[in-house]
Amino acid sequence: MKLGEIAQLLNGEIIGPPQANDIEIKGVAGIKDAIQGDITFVSTERYRKYLSGCKASCVIVKDPVEGLSIIQLKVSNPQFAFAKLLEHFYIKPKIPLGISKDSFVSERAIIGKDVSIFPFSYISDRVFVDDRVIVYPFVYVGSDSSIGKDSILYPNVVIRENVKIGNRVIIHSGSVIGSDGFGYVFEKSGHYKIPQVGGVIIEDDVEIGSNVSIDRATTGNTIIGQGTKIDNLVQIAHNVKIGKNSIIIAQVGIAGSSEIGDYVTLAGQVGVVDHVKIESGTIIGAQSGVTKDLAKGVYSGSPTIPHRDWLKAQIIFSKLPELYRKVKELEEKIKEIERRNTQ
Repeated sequence: MKLGEIAQLLNGEIIGPPQANDIEIKGVAGIKDAIQGDITFVSTERYRKYLSGCKASCVIVKDPVEGLSIIQLKVSNPQFAFAKLLEHFYIKPKIPLGISKDSFVSERAIIGKDVSIFPFSYISDRVFVDDRVIVYPFVYVGSDSSIGKDSILYPNVVIRENVKIGNRVIIHSGSVIGSDGFGYVFEKSGHYKIPQVGGVIIEDDVEIGSNVSIDRATTGNTIIGQGTKIDNLVQIAHNVKIGKNSIIIAQVGIAGSSEIGDYVTLAGQVGVVDHVKIESGTIIGAQSGVTKDLAKGVYSGSPTIPHRDWLKAQIIFSKLPELYRKVKELEEKIKEIERRNTQ
């Protein structure tokens, strides 16, 4: 693909001689791996140090880099441009394969156009599978569930009954959507199971990583908002509501009936107790514990405190051994003074 065509595709500006338009770009690679014929990108200042040894034929930048011998392509968002090029170069259009004779599809299910249902998948009664959906092997879809247009269910995904999945949703292998919420009431000598009769709603453009568990609601619905992205190994309990375009990173656990706003980031291994509300736009640092409602802000620690306060506390914590040594020295000096005064 000619660089001039790429510039047109990305609405970018080539910084270099006129003949740069005719440079042939054969691949897309990271700045450390790029070779002659590749296009790469720089999105932050810390990666500029790699430009001196970069062998790429072109580098995508937000602002021109002075003194750089490599041809540059100026765009408003280099990382987004890089993602678009990866998609253009390497993601091939999916050809619908129809319904495999080795799959089970209920006669009471409704299947849309250009659908691919691979061998050994199971589609239950009253399931609606919309157009261009891909269901890979060993997927189970329970009764009264629906899957929206252009969604992809990778191998070994389980969709339990009464789950509504929107359009362009991606669910990676091993995830379970709609398992029973963890609800029990103690009566006499045992734990009595509270029936979990609600459902799950996954809105449009959500992506769910591998081995994620999203529990069905006790009543009503557990809801994952439009555009939210969930990393691997996340647990989302019954009746949780997550807003739009939030980021939930690996090993996060969210307890029942908590409400997460729009554009919230929960970093790795964050734990959220039940029945709390986190306002839109909030960022929670890794391994933090959320134990109460949080207004919009940046938080860290367990229990969470404002991130700036947490940084100050970490500095103090790192100095505790030195402070302890000084306290012991002072104690010894005080004892010596007291001993002398008693003589």
